[in-house]
Amino acid sequence: MQDSRVMESVRRALGRTTRLGTVPPPPAIPESIARLVNTETGLPQLFAKNAAELKMLVSFASAHDVAGQLIAFLREKKIQRVVLPVSRLLDSLDLVSELKKAGFDARRWDQTTLDESYDFDCGVTDATYAVAETGSIVIRFTPGHPRCISLVPMYHVAILDPKIFLPDMLDLMGKLAKEGCANGVCMISGPSKTADIEMNVVTGVHGPNVVKAFILQ
Repeated sequence: MQDSRVMESVRRALGRTTRLGTVPPPPAIPESIARLVNTETGLPQLFAKNAAELKMLVSFASAHDVAGQLIAFLREKKIQRVVLPVSRLLDSLDLVSELKKAGFDARRWDQTTLDESYDFDCGVTDATYAVAETGSIVIRFTPGHPRCISLVPMYHVAILDPKIFLPDMLDLMGKLAKEGCANGVCMISGPSKTADIEMNVVTGVHGPNVVKAFILQ
């Protein structure tokens, strides 16, 4: 009863004398307001900026020198064992072979097991998409690219093809709605972070302590 009196007061304040027969549709929202990222923006550069604010390490590299930059990063972090997914992009860059020649114990997923994934220091992956608005890496999991590669080791390195960048979450949701989520999708926005009730933030508790992205040019 109280609710009806409240609504009647609202109708009178709006100058309406009768109830609406149907609920009016929501007003159209201009794309310039709904979307915070203009599609003309340099998406890799915007991604790098937003990802860095989330404590992700981001570098640009050519296909020719990405292996050398990756090896330098792994040596700097004293990483020895590396696991990679079955990936057309990573295979085209010959990363497993380059890592082995540099002295790392590097294996593709089809050369190891789930139990062994806990012994690797670093997972090196590609990605399905990268969202510039949020600085997020998006990985759709497959039998050749399980979630443990990017979530179990303390270091995660992602090699990002410039073709996979999307402006914002609206684009991502549209893509996933059409393509499906297969065995699951993970959005990675910087290293794993958790906080207690006093807001003391700790990284690396539920996933990688360090996330590094190499954006191919």
